[in-house]
Amino acid sequence: MRQYFYPILVLAVAILSSCKPNSSKEETSETNLQLETLKDVKQRRNVIFILTDDHRYDYMGFTGKVPWLETPELDKLAEEGSYMENAFVTTSLCSPSRASILTGQYSHVHTIVDNVAPNPGNLTFFPQYLQKGGYQTGFFGKWHMGDENDDPRPGFDHWESFKGQGDYYAPKLNINGKHVQYDDDTYVTDLLTEHAIEWLDNRDQEKPFFMYLSHKAVHALFKPAKRHDGVYDGKTIEKPSTYTQTIGDEYKNLKWPEWVKEQRHSWHGVDYMYHDTNGTFDGNLQKYCETLLGVDESVGTVMEWLKANGLDESTMVIYMGDNGFSWGEHGLIDKRHFYEESVKVPMLIRCPELFEGGKATKRMVQNVDVAPTVLECAGLEKPDYMPGNSMIPLLQGDTTGWRTRVYYEYFWEYDFPMTPTVFGVRTDQYKYMRYQGIWDQNELYDIINDPEEKYNLMGNPEYAAVAKQLASDLYDWLEETQGMNIPLKRTVKNPYGDYRHSDQY
Repeated sequence: MRQYFYPILVLAVAILSSCKPNSSKEETSETNLQLETLKDVKQRRNVIFILTDDHRYDYMGFTGKVPWLETPELDKLAEEGSYMENAFVTTSLCSPSRASILTGQYSHVHTIVDNVAPNPGNLTFFPQYLQKGGYQTGFFGKWHMGDENDDPRPGFDHWESFKGQGDYYAPKLNINGKHVQYDDDTYVTDLLTEHAIEWLDNRDQEKPFFMYLSHKAVHALFKPAKRHDGVYDGKTIEKPSTYTQTIGDEYKNLKWPEWVKEQRHSWHGVDYMYHDTNGTFDGNLQKYCETLLGVDESVGTVMEWLKANGLDESTMVIYMGDNGFSWGEHGLIDKRHFYEESVKVPMLIRCPELFEGGKATKRMVQNVDVAPTVLECAGLEKPDYMPGNSMIPLLQGDTTGWRTRVYYEYFWEYDFPMTPTVFGVRTDQYKYMRYQGIWDQNELYDIINDPEEKYNLMGNPEYAAVAKQLASDLYDWLEETQGMNIPLKRTVKNPYGDYRHSDQY
């Protein structure tokens, strides 16, 4: 056996070396939360980060996408700040996206790849750096990152959350380790906003603050505040141009993958949405938009507080969705896939002292850019392991060295097997999707000339070079970021969303 010792040792060293980015992350998490201070820091800014769930990027009044939808507070935030027209997540699913926001890492690095994957125990959340830098921090709302646990997490001086998806009415909150049950008339969006304002009122005014307000809304099953229930009854939208192609075989001529056809008749398709447990397409859409009205009012309440306390000019406010949502495109609802309406999210940023408002930002940004942006507001250098960048220079008009590609990954879920594993890359003109572990059609779209992603160009000889280059770019990204292995997670239970095989293990 002795003659095998040296090769095994070499192999072990090689494996450990390949994991170096994760190792440096672990060292940062466990031994060093002190970041370098940026040069010429004149002010450590207060930051408020407002996150919503499943809010689609163009479902705001000012975009005009839904003519009857009114969101005056979000409209005002866009007018006074910047609307990030091309904001994307790296994985269009609640837990992975939230983990990427808080760690500044891609899903294959932090390994919270689905809604049940646990925290591996070696992650650092960027508010921990803020705490170390003298900030007071508060978290209010939906955590839902890796498990059902609602216990306080590192990085927050004040903590209010609930288990899993929580409840719209009669919520039960874990407030700094103590559970409080509220009555049936208590609406969670209003409650979280009220508690966030109370925390702001009672904060230590000698310290800068970071507040993370994380709404359950507008996640299914949609329940608006009682004051909004029914205001959009009877309202409908014009169905997308890609709504009908999977009813018959037209999708084959467009070279769409077969899984899209199959998904139309699943939990995440328009013909069997939520297993027929939550009403019609139009009814769900109406309740979705009504539920969003409570969020809009919450944003208004926060902004009014900032103005009343003389902090509205100096405080950075970031509004964002954790992922997008399909409303009939390709015959689908929900998210997970790499189509625009799923991966694109609303993002509004306002800070009058830093940049002029009223101008949309067109360059592509991602959820991994949130942590570096907030850290710059705090006058701190981002850790080397974070791949994103502060958006502040971009908001000020400096596009030097900014990304020309965004990358995407989604890993097949045991509970929702209708969406396959997909890796992808998007430029300003093209989008490439490559599926893993399924015998099906990859996709390539010219999103300038075909913004609805209707005509799959994969296999067309004139686009072969484009497809090959984007495939190479994708694998370069995966190799450079140690993403060539799929992080498997232990799952021994009946699948939640697989109506065909609900009793299997």
